[in-house]
Amino acid sequence: MSDYTELDKKQDVHILHSMGYAQELERRMSSFSNFAVSFSIICILSGGINSLAQATSGAGGAAIGIGWPLGCFISLVFAVAMAQISSAYPTAGGLYHWGSILGNRFTGWLTAWFNLLGLVTVLGAINVGTYYFFMGSFGTSYLGLTDTITVRIIFLVIITGAQALVNHMGIGLTAKLTDFSGYLIFATAIALAAVCLLSAPSYEFGRLFTFANYSGEAGSNVWPTTSGSWVFLLGLLLPIYTITGYDASAHTSEETVKAAHSVPRGMVSSVLWSALFGYIMLCSFVLMLPNMDDAAKQGWNVFFWAMDTQVNATVKDILYLAILVSQWLCGLATVTSVSRMIFAFSRDGGLPASKALSKVSPNYRTPVAAIWTGSILSVLFVWFTSLDFMKIGETPVYTIVVSCTVIFLFFSFAIPITLGLFAWGTSRWDKMGPWNLGEGLFKLFAVLSIIAMILIFILGIQPPNGAALYVTVGFLLLTAIVWFGFESRRFKGPPIGAEVAKRQAEIAAAEAAVGESGER
Repeated sequence: MSDYTELDKKQDVHILHSMGYAQELERRMSSFSNFAVSFSIICILSGGINSLAQATSGAGGAAIGIGWPLGCFISLVFAVAMAQISSAYPTAGGLYHWGSILGNRFTGWLTAWFNLLGLVTVLGAINVGTYYFFMGSFGTSYLGLTDTITVRIIFLVIITGAQALVNHMGIGLTAKLTDFSGYLIFATAIALAAVCLLSAPSYEFGRLFTFANYSGEAGSNVWPTTSGSWVFLLGLLLPIYTITGYDASAHTSEETVKAAHSVPRGMVSSVLWSALFGYIMLCSFVLMLPNMDDAAKQGWNVFFWAMDTQVNATVKDILYLAILVSQWLCGLATVTSVSRMIFAFSRDGGLPASKALSKVSPNYRTPVAAIWTGSILSVLFVWFTSLDFMKIGETPVYTIVVSCTVIFLFFSFAIPITLGLFAWGTSRWDKMGPWNLGEGLFKLFAVLSIIAMILIFILGIQPPNGAALYVTVGFLLLTAIVWFGFESRRFKGPPIGAEVAKRQAEIAAAEAAVGESGER
């Protein structure tokens, strides 16, 4: 980062001070590192592979050939709108601050809870996906392991604990690994695409644009029996749920150099590159399939079935190893994002034990308690919702809650975007950052984000996750009780206006405690 001058650092710190916060975290992330942390969480080798059945057992080839770019565009509209706001307010836990500054204490608090709940449970879901990929690739065939709750939780404790430990040891090490992850995802996606194309019996490009309806028994009941048009819409959940997590660029703002420039670029470019390389990889996979009807019958096992059927065993295992490492690094980056959200919300008193959760280690310059708390909560979430009695009807509570919390994650994106739509040009938001779309373009993407949020909500509560509607409504009622019963009187929100000036002495003390001199 030789181009990061003393003037650049002073500008970054000045922006942070002007929002009432100290430079406690360490700015060690380059612009590429900021991109890589979001690109790693998106990880097309994780969601793109583990959720393939939503497409292959849904609308077939068209779910990839047409559905993937359409779903990626839906994610992109959120990323572009959020990028505009992130350039003006580059802080850790960005969405929470945006929701507060552009709205009020309540909208900020609500955004924080939606985002935090989404991040913790998504971390659990990512590592569960890694577990099932491990079992399908090496665990059962090479190690003779059987899928039980005990095996699953032990696996999660080991990999999540390793992810937390790396994060504990400093953003420098984490950034190096997520940088490596970025390159690894690029290389592995291209290698997988090449292997698929070389292993393809023929190149039926028409199947990428051929609509089918594999709902019900034809698709191993991945989707209940429904119409062809509806099953295509449900297939959009594959790219929408895969291309998420780009808020990590905002969460690591206080550790990124030239944050007002780097964060919005990192956010948008992570979505664009994931969409492109994901499309190449998944289209190649579809072309490799012997036929779509047999692939649909495999349900959630379609990836391993196709690789076993078409690919050389040694080549397959090398690819599996690269994918497995990429998926672990995806979880590593997610721990970073979760912990920064916990840290940022806690330093304004938003969580129980906020004083401990907002403390930054002077040795490692990381929010150690926040890192381990988020990691432990994700494992506990998986354990509790995986118990045999945790079902609603025939659907495990785990899958229902994951569906709900991905909805909550997009809610946390939509709230500040919607507020920004009405706050533009007012006293709440009268100064834009250097990454500026202009009023007309921002408002267009904001409106598209609202429309996309409605679509995601409707799709997310469909069978087999129909109970997600009741869980969502129940959570909203609980949220209202907590806010009006307790938090509305206690929670002050982030410093705004005169409160920022009052914090200057606290800022100096906090920076001195971690050895931050303010000089390069």
